[in-house]
Formats: sequence, C-alpha cells, structure tokens
Amino acid sequence: MGTSRKFKAAVIGGSGYGGGEIIRRLLHHPEVELVRVASVDFVGEPVSAAHPNLEGVTELRFENLEAKDAAQGMDVVLLGLPHKVAAHKVPEIIATGARIVDLSGDFRLSDAAAYEKYYEAKHPCPERLGSFVYGLPELNREKIRAARWVASPGCFATTIQLGVLPLATRGWLRGVIETVGMTGSSGSGVAPSAGTHHPTRSVNLKSYKTLAHQHTPEIVEHLRLAGAKDFALDFVPISAPLSRGILATSFAHVDAAISPEEIKKAYAEHYAREPFVRVPKKRQPEVAAVSGSNFVEVGVVLGEVRGGLRTVTCLSALDNLIKGGAGQAIQSMNLMLGLDETLSLADPGSWP
Repeated sequence: MGTSRKFKAAVIGGSGYGGGEIIRRLLHHPEVELVRVASVDFVGEPVSAAHPNLEGVTELRFENLEAKDAAQGMDVVLLGLPHKVAAHKVPEIIATGARIVDLSGDFRLSDAAAYEKYYEAKHPCPERLGSFVYGLPELNREKIRAARWVASPGCFATTIQLGVLPLATRGWLRGVIETVGMTGSSGSGVAPSAGTHHPTRSVNLKSYKTLAHQHTPEIVEHLRLAGAKDFALDFVPISAPLSRGILATSFAHVDAAISPEEIKKAYAEHYAREPFVRVPKKRQPEVAAVSGSNFVEVGVVLGEVRGGLRTVTCLSALDNLIKGGAGQAIQSMNLMLGLDETLSLADPGSWP
C-alpha cells in the first residue's frame, strides 16, 4: 500500500549490532524515513563510527537525546536498548503518541514474578506488562497490525517457537520439549566479554544459563497462548564459534495416534503462506542458508513411538540479528504502519 508521505522513524540505542541492522534496513526502506538515531555512545559521530558498513551511505549522526525528544514527531520508534533500560524510556515515548517496537525483553512477559526470576530485577513499570503485543508475525499478525506497542521476541524464542508452532497451535504437544540451541557471539551484544572473546569462542562449544535462560518463560507463555496445553520446556543454550546464526533442535512429543503424514502436512500448511519461513524439501535447516537474511528455515524428523508418544525432532535456523532481532522488528513495524511486511527484508542473504 502506498502512502502520500514517508513515515518517520527514530532508533533509540542505535550503536549496537541490532541497532546497526535496523539502521541499514531503514536506510533503503521505500516507505519509511529514518530521521534520528539516538545513543549514549559515539555522540556527534557519524553512524559509520559504530557501523563501518554504512560508511558514506548516510549523513546521520548519533545524537544524545532524551527518549521523549527522540520520539517527538515520529510515527514509530524502534528501541534497541538493553533489558532493564528500555522499560524506563517507554512511558515518555508513549506520551508522545509514537508507535513503539521494543527489541528488549522488558515487555515480552505478562508476569512480573517471571520477569524478576529470569531477568534478576524487579520490573521498572509492571503496570505496562501485558499491554504490548508480542511481535511474532507468524503467531500474532493481526494483533500486530492493530498494535501501538510491540514487544519484539528474543532470538532463541523466535527460533524455538517457529520450530514447534505447527504442533502447538493444534494442541498436539505432550510432556517436555527438550531443546538445545546453538548461537553466534553477536547475540551477546557489541560489548566484548569473556564469552565472546575470539581466541576462546572460535575454538569452543559450551553451554550457559542451562535450564535458566531468560527466553524460557517467553517461549512457554506464548506457546500456551498459541494453543499448547500439556507441555513444559527444558532449554540448554550453547555458545557456538559463529558471529551470527542460531540452530535449535527441539525434541517434542505428540500422541502416537497422530500419523507422520498428518505432522508433515501440518508443517507444510502452517507455513505455506508465510513470506519468511521456509520448509526445505531435500535438506535440513542450516545457518549458512539464512545468514544475513530475515528468513527462517524449519524442518521435522519423525522418531519412534514409545509409551504412546511419538518423538518429533523440530529443527529451526535463523540469523539472530535479523529474523531473531532487527529484521523481525521491522517486519512488525511494517504491519503496524499498514505496509507490505516484506519491505526492506526480502533479500535472501548470501551463500556461503
């Protein structure tokens, strides 16, 4: 759908990896103009100071602005701020009337106790919990279209949910989903740490936050809202020697009476009209096939029947910075603004 003028957007927290990807995508968006980029880092410097790939692409500079000033006159604000920081900025942005897409975890949950347990802090404004629409288009497309405020899902949460969503929406899940998810170092953010230090990361595999990752309650809450009932989640994240990308392997269980043909048909039908979900026919999902793109690949391998339940191995792969972050936020932004949701996101990435 065309518009008589371009929508105006601001990015707050634009110096990180996710912020850089948002900026890159918005700079060639046909219907949205990126007007401001706010950050407490690189103030006064061109955006290329943090994002060298944008050298010479734009004259925008990082500005040290209060959230209300960055949002003033904007149609939409995309928040690339850390957890526990974004929530403090939201009330003043709401007061300006701008739409919000928040990439932090601050408004993905409806339960303040779950937030406190997994994010290890009291929520800064618990009265707003439950007021944001969860920004997974494959689950909440129509709600996102009508939303003023969207909480964009976490990277692991997106990967795992899309892997099992056809089972969840049909109420087929039974018992415990056991998931191992491997992720690239960019998921830890732009600030260097022991976990992202190249000499050890590049030759290593290790688990972290075992059974305690903050995306766990988000996954459980929204799969239940999707229709899943009798299930739980055990999630083990693994630090992988990649810059970007996630591969999740989820061992789910369904009643033995549900045939392999029904399961395969469920996946094919569920994702047949989704613009960014691919179900490969002759190979399994892989990170290199989606890296640099907003696409996600999903596949299933059917296992044995034991104790009246069939094991379904659900495989899913995406780019944590795009479909797991900035790209998905833009996809939701497009829906909120009444635009084609694929705008600035349709490129397939590169190979290898």
